[in-house]
Amino acid sequence: MMDCIFCKIVKGDIPATVEYETDELIVINDLNPQAPVHLLVIPKTHYSTLLDCDEAVVLGGLLEGVKEIAIRKGFADAGFRTVINTNKGGGQSVFHLHLHILAGKGFSESIG
Repeated sequence: MMDCIFCKIVKGDIPATVEYETDELIVINDLNPQAPVHLLVIPKTHYSTLLDCDEAVVLGGLLEGVKEIAIRKGFADAGFRTVINTNKGGGQSVFHLHLHILAGKGFSESIG
């Protein structure tokens, strides 16, 4: 999509520090972090929401990206949280499927 900020980042039109990359995804730092570590795992193919992606290989790739970056960045053993916001009511503000990784502090069991 031409007006999608994540598509522009994937294409290199908008600069971003890429923490990890494969042929299918990139991992970047969130510009408005909600935790000491707040990364975004973004598929290179545009899907507006999780509901628009019916490709198990893409979704599996996102989770593999989470696993890889957690190990590389050294927070896998300490623990982390993953979140996919879906649609406006679910907190999604950028309509390009992406997964949040939050780490670097202890989280309670409560999600809400």
